[in-house]
Amino acid sequence: MFAAVLHEPKLIRIDDVEPPEPGPGQVRVRVRAGGICGSDLSYYFKGRSGDFTVREPFVLGHEAAGEIDCTGEGVTGLVKGRRVAVNPGLACGVCRYCRAGMSNHCLDMRFMGSASTFPHTQGMFRQQIVVSASQCVPLPDSVDFAQASMAEPVAVALHAVKQAGSLVGARVLVIGCGPIGCLLVAVARRAGAHRIVAVDLSDHALGTARQVGADDVVNAADTAAIGRWAEARGFFDVAIEASGSPAGLDTALRSVRAGGTVVQVGNLPAGPSPVPANLVMSKEIRYVGSFRFADEYAIAAEEIAAGRIDLRPLMTHAFSLAEANRAFEIAHDRSQSMKVHLRFE
Repeated sequence: MFAAVLHEPKLIRIDDVEPPEPGPGQVRVRVRAGGICGSDLSYYFKGRSGDFTVREPFVLGHEAAGEIDCTGEGVTGLVKGRRVAVNPGLACGVCRYCRAGMSNHCLDMRFMGSASTFPHTQGMFRQQIVVSASQCVPLPDSVDFAQASMAEPVAVALHAVKQAGSLVGARVLVIGCGPIGCLLVAVARRAGAHRIVAVDLSDHALGTARQVGADDVVNAADTAAIGRWAEARGFFDVAIEASGSPAGLDTALRSVRAGGTVVQVGNLPAGPSPVPANLVMSKEIRYVGSFRFADEYAIAAEEIAAGRIDLRPLMTHAFSLAEANRAFEIAHDRSQSMKVHLRFE
């Protein structure tokens, strides 16, 4: 079988590798579509994502969907040909965080396409993968594979909105309108937000944010408009930082009202980050993080299958596996792309 293997920054080779065989409780999935995520782009262009550095040939990808190819001993309910969305994370289920319902903080997490462990947990950008049967969410045949692969970023958005608390009637600011930011807009709208404003430097991204539910959009270069939000101790009830930039976090903390909530979803650059902590103190801001997702993956897949979230405005490009390097270049160009998919024929 073929796999897209990152050998060095900006160099993916399509390597012929041995197909994996499922063991007890496992299934082999024929991957049909996979989405390129921001962390994939960081690994591809920088050789690292946040604090995690690539140290060996590495298959990227943690957003995928496909169909069951074969099953291992003891697997029931999943048959050959069944469409599935594949949860990239396999938690241990026994550590103190798993027992507390915080599986995203599992002490022995195996998250596909992540360099957080060594040897790395290889990713999904290959024709076949073996996963635990518990990682597969069955889907009807009517669901498009590329849309199904977006269950992972939708789960990230669901988890972040849960961290924010109730959004019913809230004024919400979303900073950063990449795929995650736009999904945050869509999920916040479904969660009952009264008014949603989106901020980004890209007019293309802002246009997509408006398509998926933003009431208003503001270019981050418009410092006068953004500065007005900080007047009278802030304007928004909730600010969600999804840009991964210190400037974005600063805007979030200044724009949220006293007693409001800031949720940090974006992954800031590695190392110490400047945070205007006095604002957290003096405005009594609830400042919380949101890391991956816990039990939201199956919910996300079901939301997609039911058509409750319109993903089409985000799906801008699709490439074959052989065109992986080109796909990453396009995905990096925010003036023309949003969510870029690889197809596995």
